[in-house]
Amino acid sequence: MKSQRFANTAMGVLAWVVALLIFFPILWLLLTAFKTEQQAFTVVPNFFFSPTLESFKTALAQGSGYWHYAWNSALTAVASTVIGLTLAVPAAYAMAFYPNKRTDFLLVWMVSTKFIPAVGVLIPIYLVYSAVGLLDNALGLTLLFTAMNLPIIVWMVYSYFRDIPKDIVEAADIDGASIMQTLFKVVLPLALPGLASTGLLALILAWNESFWSITMTDHSAATLAVYIASFKSAEGLFWAKMSAASVLAIAPIIVLGWFTQRQMVRGLTFGAVK
Repeated sequence: MKSQRFANTAMGVLAWVVALLIFFPILWLLLTAFKTEQQAFTVVPNFFFSPTLESFKTALAQGSGYWHYAWNSALTAVASTVIGLTLAVPAAYAMAFYPNKRTDFLLVWMVSTKFIPAVGVLIPIYLVYSAVGLLDNALGLTLLFTAMNLPIIVWMVYSYFRDIPKDIVEAADIDGASIMQTLFKVVLPLALPGLASTGLLALILAWNESFWSITMTDHSAATLAVYIASFKSAEGLFWAKMSAASVLAIAPIIVLGWFTQRQMVRGLTFGAVK
């Protein structure tokens, strides 16, 4: 009994230590955002200082264009998530309930595309986008985010559909339901928690994407990643202002994650307990 209690206590302490290590960069980012540039640039870490809102005022100043970048981030993230789910649901439905001999290969091939470094396909995509006029374009960035997240979305939706007993689908077929009726009236309601968590993950991935945002946009379709990078200039890095900009950029997604954490956990554990 004592050994078990000690093991539980040790695991609890270890969990807290790991959680603090994961959270510390966010804490340090938040602290730096409330410092002056001189305080943020000190070599010796400074935990005790007089907080200031100057960096936030600069980041939110009219000339900074924060709301322009935030709108582009929201537009491209939400649009790519909706398009991704629209494409992934029928594909995952077909592979989960009507598989063929190529289904496993197709799933592996899709996830293998995530192994390709983004910089490896940058030049051909850049040339194509330049030719068709999609550079610095919200539609072009949305399509990139969709293609980037689609393999993950398909895999997650497919795994949730696989947890639904096939007997339910077969019963709907026997009752005369069409494929679309079975999908929308039987399968999707059962998989709703999983779809919600998939959508939230895709939204977060698109919101945080920086490589394609920085390389494929200039100003018109630039997202918050470009906004944060703008605080790096020839004069150097403005750590306090960049930290304040980063806090403003991640705040919406943290708030969203906080209010939807129950749905996220429910979706991620969907089908885990039979």
